Amino acid sequence: MKRKEFVRNTGLTMAGLSVMPSENIFSINVKPAEQLKVALIGIGARGIEHLKLLLHRKDVEVVAICDIDPRTITSAKKLFTDSDKKQPQYYSEGSDAWKKLLEKKDIQAIIIATPWELHKPMIIGSLEAGIKYVGTEVILGINLQDHWDVVKAAEKHKAHVMMLENVCYRRDVMAVLNMVRKGLFGEIIHLQGGYQHDLRGVKFNDGKSAYGKGAEFGHEDGYSESRWRTDHSVHRNGDLYPTHGIGPVAHYININRGNRFISLNSFSSKARGLHNYIVKTGGENHKNAKVGFKLGDVVTTQIACANGETVLLQHDTNLPRPYSIGFRVQGTEGIWMDVNKGIYVEGKSKPHQWDDAKKWLDEYDHPLWKKYGEDAAGAGHGGMDWFVINSFIESAKRNLPTQMDVYDAAAWSAITPLSEQSIMLGNETVEFPDFTGGEWMYRKPVFAPDDNY
Repeated sequence: MKRKEFVRNTGLTMAGLSVMPSENIFSINVKPAEQLKVALIGIGARGIEHLKLLLHRKDVEVVAICDIDPRTITSAKKLFTDSDKKQPQYYSEGSDAWKKLLEKKDIQAIIIATPWELHKPMIIGSLEAGIKYVGTEVILGINLQDHWDVVKAAEKHKAHVMMLENVCYRRDVMAVLNMVRKGLFGEIIHLQGGYQHDLRGVKFNDGKSAYGKGAEFGHEDGYSESRWRTDHSVHRNGDLYPTHGIGPVAHYININRGNRFISLNSFSSKARGLHNYIVKTGGENHKNAKVGFKLGDVVTTQIACANGETVLLQHDTNLPRPYSIGFRVQGTEGIWMDVNKGIYVEGKSKPHQWDDAKKWLDEYDHPLWKKYGEDAAGAGHGGMDWFVINSFIESAKRNLPTQMDVYDAAAWSAITPLSEQSIMLGNETVEFPDFTGGEWMYRKPVFAPDDNY
């Protein structure tokens, strides 16, 4: 089906759905499959956490796993033994082992947790193999064309691609979503977020441990993410990891569902942090001390939205600092900032004084956290990992659209190549593509309704 024809037909369908309450579209009462057959590609530091969550579920059977590192396969086998679960079929021979996995015919859903550059071919390969539900770690692709290719493939195969952006389910983030939807901040005007996290110990290690203090990286010398992630800092300059910040922000202002990003520009600072870290840990004569890093230590991106909001994102992973996403949600009636853990609501807070956010976040705790908080206890990243996997699995079991779809994944992830383009053009403002083909004007918000998964 041609894209224009697809958009026209989809538009008619969505127009019909748009008049229905969200609980009818995403009803938890839809009879689910008793057990979902799931495969995983990549069970390194991130994928193994997904596997642990799946093994705790009675409604999931993990039928296939692919990873070319024998250490991760050994770890996975032990998890199955300890869980008293049937061992899946393993695929680990060579870089194309994932293609052999996709030949298996009983896979209903798949989770991809591999290096970024592999996401696009693995997503499209899964869709072409007939798998209707693909959950992928961030990001969606490397260049802008990758994002279009994934969107078109999902449309062609009428399949669902969900980015497993866990921060969308962080407890305070969802409480603020609840406040936004109840109008406590008034009309939203400006938002901020980002990825501000000292990753020097992730980008470099001693080649023996996942997060060591060495100065090694690359396929031969690195381990875990330092094998591949640091190379992006060598060759690319842009916001390389935007989705933790932009995912929740997009839900606050209904991006792709009555609103959209329309333009973007980015600025990059000079690059010093990674070189300094190498010298500190490996010495001035270390071989990597001669490597030039293209990625600026702080990349700042500004986004304009169709409904008039502005968004500011910052990517800051090469310098010493505590972790922070740096959320700010500001409207005509108030503001929330996560850095100072403060909320101000006009008429309810003391003038010009921050309230401790905790009392507000407790009062407006999202119904999903009230319902499933105990189930999520002990899961990774404060429980939000449980929520994102649960949402993906429940959608697949019920044969329903994922609440974060391929258009969301593309819009959030496309910030990376667009920011690279803007910086390369001397901080020029660039147009943001509309992956929905105009349907953003008619689609309705569906993420995390009060009474659903």
